[in-house]
Amino acid sequence: MNNSKSDSYASAGVDITAGYKAVELMKQHIARTITKGAASDIGGFGGLFELDLTGISRPVLVSGTDGVGTKLKLAFIMDKHDTVGIDCVAMCVNDIICCGAKPLFFLDYIACGKNIPEKIASIVSGVAEGCVQSGASLIGGETAEMPGFYPIDEYDLAGFSVGVVDREKVVDNKTVKEGDTIIALKSSGVHSNGFSLVRKVFDVENNDIKTPVEKLGGKSIGETLLTPTKIYVKPVLALLEEVKVKAISHITGGGFYENIPRSIPKGFGAKIKRSDVQVLPIFELIAETGNIPERDMFNTFNMGVGMSIVVAKEDADKALEILRANGEDAYILGEVVASEEGVIIE
Repeated sequence: MNNSKSDSYASAGVDITAGYKAVELMKQHIARTITKGAASDIGGFGGLFELDLTGISRPVLVSGTDGVGTKLKLAFIMDKHDTVGIDCVAMCVNDIICCGAKPLFFLDYIACGKNIPEKIASIVSGVAEGCVQSGASLIGGETAEMPGFYPIDEYDLAGFSVGVVDREKVVDNKTVKEGDTIIALKSSGVHSNGFSLVRKVFDVENNDIKTPVEKLGGKSIGETLLTPTKIYVKPVLALLEEVKVKAISHITGGGFYENIPRSIPKGFGAKIKRSDVQVLPIFELIAETGNIPERDMFNTFNMGVGMSIVVAKEDADKALEILRANGEDAYILGEVVASEEGVIIE
């Protein structure tokens, strides 16, 4: 590799040697994520993972892929790149856990206008942290330098994860019934959805988003918006070990009205008291600043609830106890009712 250098390619804007340096810098972060089963070193042509199927009679692989979206614009403005990788992992593994699957490994894809090794390594440090939080191995990835396609100081970030679950333990909502309890897992903020609207509301490219705001507990708008997406994998896996979980919803773009109904069978809906929703201050500020109707807010953002879980009413107290013991500030969000409306917020 040390002899690999192309002056012609460099004249077109692509520095091959910068890619090699980036790989070397990110290795220390990747090493943190290695779990049993990871069977390849970074830099090969494929990521290998050896499946341990002990205790799994009918293994089902569950995959998820996503990106960070226009939240990256905030990272560019704030010049902070070590947390968006957490968002990238979270958007994939939080989807996987909705089926009851344990994430096994993750791969990332970074496309940039110019490969600045230190910046790439910073991005990957966030990806690695997300993998550690979810128990997944970072077994590979790709960095593509694309001058003329992306601005020199910008990049895009996406990822892909695979998990496994026993077919008999797939969370498939088939046992959901009227009277079941819906539990809320609090979000850490806006997470990674709705940022096209957020950016418009605050006009982030032209306004000051670095000054502390009292309503946000002394944090700036930029700092608050960059708060990484919460990863729910480990608490939910702990819950699945002890309680029959009937349905799980990852509340992303489309908010309550789009995502909660995806986890509930047709003929049933989620009845939620508006006063029971613990809305975070950032959402209140978005609504006030943008003069956004509440219906639109609940149909765009997570509003402080990053995930909802359906359990039998008699299992609710135990479920809350387990989730709280595993670090989640969980609470009762509502109940399942016979309805064709999907979500009813009163």
